[in-house]
Amino acid sequence: MFTGIIEEQGELVDLIMLEGEAARVAVRGPIATSDAVPGCSIAVDGVCLTVVELSDGVFTADVMRETLIHTTIGSRVVGDRVNLERSVPAGGRLGGHIVSGHVDSVATIAARTPAPHWEVVRVAIPCQLARQIAKKGSVAVDGVSLTVTAVSATGEDPAWFEVSLIPSTLAATTLGSRPVGDQVNIETDVLAKYVERLIEGDQR
Repeated sequence: MFTGIIEEQGELVDLIMLEGEAARVAVRGPIATSDAVPGCSIAVDGVCLTVVELSDGVFTADVMRETLIHTTIGSRVVGDRVNLERSVPAGGRLGGHIVSGHVDSVATIAARTPAPHWEVVRVAIPCQLARQIAKKGSVAVDGVSLTVTAVSATGEDPAWFEVSLIPSTLAATTLGSRPVGDQVNIETDVLAKYVERLIEGDQR
C-alpha cells in the first residue's frame, strides 16, 4: 500500500520489451532503493512494481502485459523522469490517501491554468471512471495523492476532473512538467470502487 506522497523523481534508465507482451524496466532512485530488498514494492508513476534486482541505486522490475495495457509504463522512454514512492510501513503515517498502486486507466492532461500561488490542471478521463471521482474526494495522478477541486457534469463526454497543484507539488513531482496532451496514470479512490460495486449488486 502507498499514500501518494512522492519521495523523489527517479529516472528510467532501461526499458526492454520482452516476448509475450512483457517488459523489464530499470529505474534509478537513491531514496527509493535506500532500504529496498528484492521482493519489496515501489510505485513508479503510481504503478506498484516488485523489485527483482538492485545495484547502485537502480532497481529492476518485471512488467506484465496487463500493466503495459492499462498504464503509461510501456510508452515511457529511457531518460524520462518518474515519480517514486516506497510502500508505507506498518504504523507509518498516511500522509495522502490509500493508494494501492493498481492503476485504473490512462488519462490525458487536457488543460493547465496557472494562478499566482497554484496551477489548475484538468485531466480528461474515460467516462466509466467519472462515477468514481467526486469533488473534494481523492485521486492519484501518476501516483500523486491529490484532492479533486472540480468534476464534469454527469454524462459529459469526455469526462474530466480538475486538481489544484501547489508549488511544492509542481517542484517535487513530474506533474510540474507534464504538458497538455501528455498521458498520466489514474487510480480512483478504493472506497469509491467498492461503493460502485455494491450499488451494481443491488440493481441485479
